[in-house]
Amino acid sequence: MRVAVISDVHGNAAALDAVLADAAAADVTAYWILGDLVAYGPRPAETLDRIRGLGDVRCVRGNTDRYVLTGDVSGMQPRVDEPRTEEERRVLAEVLGSLAWTRDAVAAAGHERWLSTRPVEERVILPNGPRVLLAHASPGRDDGAGAHPDGTDADLHALGFTRDAADLVLVGHTHVPLDRAVHGVRVVNPGAVSLPRSRDGLARWALLTADEEGYDVGCAARRTTWPPSSTTFIASAIRRRAGSRRSWVRGSSVDERGDQPGDPARTPGPLLLAVRPGHPAQSGVDAQPSQRFGLPRA
Repeated sequence: MRVAVISDVHGNAAALDAVLADAAAADVTAYWILGDLVAYGPRPAETLDRIRGLGDVRCVRGNTDRYVLTGDVSGMQPRVDEPRTEEERRVLAEVLGSLAWTRDAVAAAGHERWLSTRPVEERVILPNGPRVLLAHASPGRDDGAGAHPDGTDADLHALGFTRDAADLVLVGHTHVPLDRAVHGVRVVNPGAVSLPRSRDGLARWALLTADEEGYDVGCAARRTTWPPSSTTFIASAIRRRAGSRRSWVRGSSVDERGDQPGDPARTPGPLLLAVRPGHPAQSGVDAQPSQRFGLPRA
């Protein structure tokens, strides 16, 4: 078996297309997607079109998927749900507005029910017997600190990365590639398709191969360049939102079709990345991690 392990797409259909093309060139036969499919990116409907159109696909829920579906941001980091100042209330309104726009787009495209049924985790047995767990942040959780390269073995053990969970645990959430053995379990994070925590801005994914002799997932995630000419994902200009809501986002995504009318579910939407007072809109490449709502702090 040859499996593309993908995480943190965040509605960036252009980056996902590049990854899927790279995976096809690698003769991938299955796709394991580790959550955060939508939120913050301009094309949530197309993103879910692509994912649901894949043949053999397993997909778990991420925390931002849950935020989109429920509107409940009480677990979001940095905290935005208890505003104490006018600026914090504005930020909360913007976050909720961005999630609501994404939810509307997902629902209009007929994907809401499918997204709502994604499990928190999935389990697979590889051909030669190793138990694999797919989760977004850590075993049984779609949020929290996640498996960060700076974490100690004790930190990862406390998050549930143990042999009781699986022999191989595949997670995303931190947007940082990781391949590490801790307490007898191998923990692999392929990195992020969108909003990578690296300055090269490259989409990342991992190739897992397995047969009766064993498996390999490689220490370094594969890196894919996606063409900015297709979708200018770098936040660069304020853009109108779909529908009647006011334009408010500091950074947005535009593509080569400009403002031509089209299907509202597939009209480029807002990209909420940097909203610190006085801070200019930034791209997914350069934005400070603590400013990416719903992502764990670095």
